[in-house]
Amino acid sequence: MITKGPRRAAMRIAFAAALLAVAAAPAFAAGMDAASIGSAEPSKKTLSNEKPTPAGVRLQVLLDRAHFSPGEIDGKFGENAKKALRAYAEARQLPSSDELTDDVWKALQADGRPPMATYTITDKDVAGPFLHKLPSRMEDMKNIPELGYASPREALAEKFHMSEQLLATLNPGRHFDRAGETIAVVDTSDGRSAVPVKADRVEIDKKRQTVKLFDKSNALIGFYPASVGSEEKPSPSGTLKVTEIDPNPIYRYNPAYHFKGVHSRRPFKIRPGPNNPVGTMWINLSADGYGIHGTPSPQNISKGQSHGCVRLTNWDAERVAASVAKGTPVAFVDGG
Repeated sequence: MITKGPRRAAMRIAFAAALLAVAAAPAFAAGMDAASIGSAEPSKKTLSNEKPTPAGVRLQVLLDRAHFSPGEIDGKFGENAKKALRAYAEARQLPSSDELTDDVWKALQADGRPPMATYTITDKDVAGPFLHKLPSRMEDMKNIPELGYASPREALAEKFHMSEQLLATLNPGRHFDRAGETIAVVDTSDGRSAVPVKADRVEIDKKRQTVKLFDKSNALIGFYPASVGSEEKPSPSGTLKVTEIDPNPIYRYNPAYHFKGVHSRRPFKIRPGPNNPVGTMWINLSADGYGIHGTPSPQNISKGQSHGCVRLTNWDAERVAASVAKGTPVAFVDGG
């Protein structure tokens, strides 16, 4: 039998351990499930730029479904989500703001499908091959047979347009490398027909770091945050045209580019894969060496710089590619 003094000490130790466990857990883990996300109402109180929230996930999913991409879905109300929100309001001729208005929220909710779904991991999801480690130097990638994903978790996160952290948070204790495991994912399917809406022209805003697609009636039908050029390697100006659409491209490095951090004096090739420097899609433009393409680092879109090209998440680059064709005009503008 434990005496009164030791019992109190044991209780204090257990309480301290519980506090440490709470402190170690992600601040947003509580209530981050399908039910809370499906019923979340976005507001100033329920959206956060600092941490994922159920309302942030729901808002990002609805924007993504409408092809007004928030970039990587991470549950945060960051700059990419705000860009998408402003563009969505513009497309529906509603007042544009960084804040979610009642009219915009009503329009988004016209898609009444649940934002979450369950997914059973398949043999293909875990088959690989997976990279043991993605080299940081471009030269070190040239001898790798395939620039695949680094893990099944990375592959699954990208499949559903999510950050790896959000995927892990939604699935505590789940094993992403086991076929047959059922996991919770966001549902980004747009509900459209198999035939994508075609763009009549593309507009790339170099200052705002955005890509917009317009149809023949000049309606805004798609929006994507982007990394557009840099001071060292600025993007072109004026209007170019799409000349080629190349899924799963081989990346060819030309020493004449003089990319920062690349010291090779000889040209080399990097084989295809989602972790290829241009990701899973290359849309070639009518200026030598320039294109719209994917990325191995979706979390950095619109937060970093490119080597003069227009960098999107892999899934957004694929969606743009499905909406354009050879000859589609691509205008580079300097937004005010």
